Amino acid sequence: TVVFENATSTKCGQGSAATGPFYCPADSQIYIDLSFFRELRDRFGAPGDFAQAYVIAHEYGHHVQNLLGINAEVQRLTQQDPARANDLSVRLELQADCLAGVWGHTALAEGELSEGDLEEALAAAESIGDDRIQETTTGRIDPESWTHGSSDQRAKWFRVGFDTGDPANCNTFDIDEL
Repeated sequence: TVVFENATSTKCGQGSAATGPFYCPADSQIYIDLSFFRELRDRFGAPGDFAQAYVIAHEYGHHVQNLLGINAEVQRLTQQDPARANDLSVRLELQADCLAGVWGHTALAEGELSEGDLEEALAAAESIGDDRIQETTTGRIDPESWTHGSSDQRAKWFRVGFDTGDPANCNTFDIDEL
């Protein structure tokens, strides 16, 4: 994990505060710009340590996807059919949300969570859904341009992982309705 402020170089190009936290499969690194957590709290209204933990766990979910070959398969499918790019991106992101929930389930089982932690994570997931971000920034919602999923979808898939603790339940690619 690389923690930075403002900007940093990665094998995936320049990382900046504008991109928010991200995972770079080319170097298997998670990049966290600390200013994002202030933005999560102030702009998106999702404060709390577990809101931040959800974001980090989501990025680790991408690392798991990379290790399992899911990222490579999504890239292959996107190249074969570019019209599916957004749908595949949303499915990849929602799966990472679900894997973050699996981690949360484990943290709960180990007694690491406090009262209100689940609500913090769900508030964070909902606050950074594509619909909420689009409505806030442009005043309109365009599902065809989504890359991460709606607020409801993000919270739903985090909850699936959290409630079951089973990564097998995180297969967002084999279902029709997300």
